[in-house]
Parts: sequence; structure tokens; C-alpha cells
Amino acid sequence: MVPPELAGRRLDQALAAMFGDYSRARLQAWIRAGRVQVNDRTLRARDRVQGGDRIRLEPEAERETRWLPQALPLDIVHEDEDLIVVNKPPGLVVHPAAGNPDGTLVNALLHHAPELERLPRAGIIHRLDKDTSGLLVVARTPRAHTALVRQLQAREVLREYRAVVCGVMPAGGTVEAPVGRHPVHRTRMAVTGGGRGAVTHYRVLERFRAHTLVSLRLETGRTHQIRVHLAHIRYPVTGDPVYGGRLRLPPQATPELAAVLRGFRRQALHAARLGLAHPAGSGFLEWSAPLPEDMAALVAALRADAGAPAGDAAAR
Repeated sequence: MVPPELAGRRLDQALAAMFGDYSRARLQAWIRAGRVQVNDRTLRARDRVQGGDRIRLEPEAERETRWLPQALPLDIVHEDEDLIVVNKPPGLVVHPAAGNPDGTLVNALLHHAPELERLPRAGIIHRLDKDTSGLLVVARTPRAHTALVRQLQAREVLREYRAVVCGVMPAGGTVEAPVGRHPVHRTRMAVTGGGRGAVTHYRVLERFRAHTLVSLRLETGRTHQIRVHLAHIRYPVTGDPVYGGRLRLPPQATPELAAVLRGFRRQALHAARLGLAHPAGSGFLEWSAPLPEDMAALVAALRADAGAPAGDAAAR
């Protein structure tokens, strides 16, 4: 029954308060599907309920039958009954889709934890691009899924990245610019007036001759947000095939650095830190993941180039 304190609320709002294990989006979908009855009647999500109304909810398990479990390697950083934190390598697609029907992170997770097939998108609440490496959290239960989605929406999840960008940044700062679909190139994103609000904070960690190693913290999680924002302020991510522009070599770059930069064919972006309040109420947890081998080699080459005597670089 609807408790007195929820009298006069919208049906979807009342359900969200009464059935906290489910997200509001799922509850609204069940309302539209007729799986919610109020006093034996089907109502709309915006209809108001009264104290004492009898509600019957018929939950429906969400299954992605086309997503098959596969025995693929997983780098698991943390695991318990509520969530899994994985360190995704570069080159691994997160979800199956056209062109990548299998061999994805989801296929590996479904083999490791079959119960994930009951959750939306196999429990993954945020994603990383194929060629972005690093930490990603997966919910294992409806309760955990709802709690983590709410934390993301409230901007309470710590997501910190490392990136190597083109150009020497003078200082850190914040990019606050809406991100939406590119008006011409529909497969790309862009800073556009019709986009959704997006905020990225960045901090300089190390400067090289023509590049900078930066730390970035997300407030929002728009598609390609970091890559679009950095390109917008004219410090694109090194190696980014979409937003990075042409290859930029430092003047008189060593042959070793030139070879590393020419061979680096993905965005130099890594999700290095992740923090969140555990869904079971056991406090705020944080994890970190070191730079993958290719990014570590890139940073090492940039350091070596920056530290080389001026005459030596020209002579090689």
C-alpha cells in the first residue's frame, strides 16, 4: 500500500520510493507495459496516487539473449557479492554491437558472473571507449545497480583519468561546455549549443617539449567527453584518431620518440582512479590502475626526449 507520506505523488515517484531496488527508468518501463496496477487499474506514470492505494508490481527480468558468455581473460581489481571492478585493456569493446557481436567485455563478464544477464546492459553502468583503458565498475544485483546509477546521476562517483595531450599546457583548469552530436559528422560528438551540459576538470602532472601528461576528473559522463573537451581547448589527446588531428612531432624529435608517436594509434587516455560509496553501505571505496604498457612507454619516451641535451637530439 502507498504510505501516507507519498500521497499526491506521481505514480513513478511513489514506486521509486517504495521499490528502491529498481531504477526509475525500469519502473517507468513496467508502468508503460502494464506491469503495475493501482487498485486493480492501470495508470500512467504521471497519474497521482493516494495514501492506502494498493499497488501490484510484476517485475520482469531483463535478458540480453544475444549476448553470449565467453571464456575471455578479465583483469579483476575488486569483486564482492554486489559489484565487480575491472581494469579494461585498450582495444577491448565493452558491449556487443554491430561489427563486434562477441569478444567483448560483456561476453567475458557473463562467463565469469552469469547472474549479470538479469541486469540492464549486464550490470555495466558507465562505459569506456574501445581504445580507452582503465577502471570500470559493474553492478551484480538490482540493488547495487540502482544505487550506483543514482551515485552517477548525483555526480558522487570519483572518475579520474590520465591523458597525454598535444601541446604544453600552462596550467590546469575546468572545461564547462555542452557536448552533443556533431551537426555534420553524425558519428562524432562536438561542443554544441544543443548538447548536454558537461564538466571536465584537468590538472597538469608533467610537461614535456610538445606534450603534457594531465590528470582529469569528470563531473558528467557524456559520450567522448574528455576527448571532445580537450580538443575544444586545443590540447587534443595524443593519438586520438577522431579528434586528434594530424600527427605532431616535437621539433628535432629523437628517432626513438618519433617511432613511438607514429606507432601510437589510439587515444592516450586511461581511467586511473575510481571511487564510490559501496551499495551495501560499507563506506567509500577507491581503486587505482597503473598506466598500461603502451602509455607508460609513451611517457618514458617523452621524458627521455625532454631530458636529452639540445645538441644530441639534433644529431641523431
